[in-house]
Amino acid sequence: MSNYEIETKCIQSGWHPKKGEPRVLPIYQSTTFKYDTSDQMGRLFDLEDEGYFYTRLQNPTNDAVAQKICELEGGVAAMLTSSGQAANYYALFNICEAGDHVVCSSTVYGGTFNLYGATMKKQGIDCTFVDPDASEEEIAKAFRPNTKALFAETIANPALVVLDIEKFAKLAHDHGVPLIVDNTFATPINCRPFEWGADIVTHSTTKYMDGHAMCVGGCIVDSGNFDWEAHADKFPGLTQPDPTYHGIAYTKKFGKGAYITKATAQLMRDLGSIPSPMNSFLLNVGLETLHLRVPRHCENAQKVAEFLNSNEKVAWVNYAGLPDNKYHVLAQKYMPNGTCGVISFGLKGGRDVSVGFMDKLKMIAIVTHVADARTCVLHPASHTHRQMTDEQLIEAGVAPDLIRLSVGIENANDIIADLKQALETI
Repeated sequence: MSNYEIETKCIQSGWHPKKGEPRVLPIYQSTTFKYDTSDQMGRLFDLEDEGYFYTRLQNPTNDAVAQKICELEGGVAAMLTSSGQAANYYALFNICEAGDHVVCSSTVYGGTFNLYGATMKKQGIDCTFVDPDASEEEIAKAFRPNTKALFAETIANPALVVLDIEKFAKLAHDHGVPLIVDNTFATPINCRPFEWGADIVTHSTTKYMDGHAMCVGGCIVDSGNFDWEAHADKFPGLTQPDPTYHGIAYTKKFGKGAYITKATAQLMRDLGSIPSPMNSFLLNVGLETLHLRVPRHCENAQKVAEFLNSNEKVAWVNYAGLPDNKYHVLAQKYMPNGTCGVISFGLKGGRDVSVGFMDKLKMIAIVTHVADARTCVLHPASHTHRQMTDEQLIEAGVAPDLIRLSVGIENANDIIADLKQALETI
């Protein structure tokens, strides 16, 4: 499918039925798969043959959807996970172990900040957070001899920082590590990180890819571009024999597929976090309209951002589509067709006024979610980032009065009307 345009890939990639097979991707709702001989199944366990034997490792429905996302991003291999958090965890843990270190943008999603800064620290993996807008020289100081990866988001949630992907890719490669980028908000419709030097991409498919708030999921895509063998001593888990799989060295046996094969054969085998085939089926339905929905999200968000920017009760608006936005130039470089449908803004009067305003909304719902068809709103300091201190909030780019508005695909006039009536009450 590599010769097709991205719109066609949204619909056609992943599932290619043969004569007499279902045109629509089937739901292989089975934990197990039958074989005729013991040797046939033994070869699967030895990674000598491709096939299915237990859904925790692989499932035809899941693999078809992973392949579609892989083709949308332009990668060589991909795997689905049960959530975006699982994807971000596996993406790092696949190349890290106790005693290792990673560098991460400080403005990442609060759950990811906590995962890398607290939970993985308990496993012996240390993380240094850096300001993504800092100079190359300043960020370079965070790297150590035991650093294994650099991580960031193409569009930070909810700070909406637009990543300078080329700068981060250069920093990572200068230190012999891959750049791992979470592309959830931009999606491959608006941004293709591999084309700018990123090595691995993750997604919370729960957001725009699903698009309908129906199923939680995640995905990891490998570009196949990072040369693990060139840094063999730094990544022994990929380049040295794996005693739990009969001494297989993943890079030598699977080449560009080494990273995803290891993540499947080791991490999914031992930790689980596989999505259900039913959820993958629903995700695929969402992916088929991704190329239609994302432009509408961006079109509506632009109109809403302009309305908020002109309202006297609004203190500030952060949306890269506004010409005076700090990240407008970077957005035009990496995402010329639009960024996403998420806006952040604050109201004059501070945190209490912002919270009161949200309670007056009628159509727009307060939910712990973002990036689906329905417009929704959240106050991160009170909700998703509630566990963070004021200092951590500021470091993550989350002001106490910040309102995260996820603009849906309803009529923009109706969205604006609801915002207007709520603003009139404060």
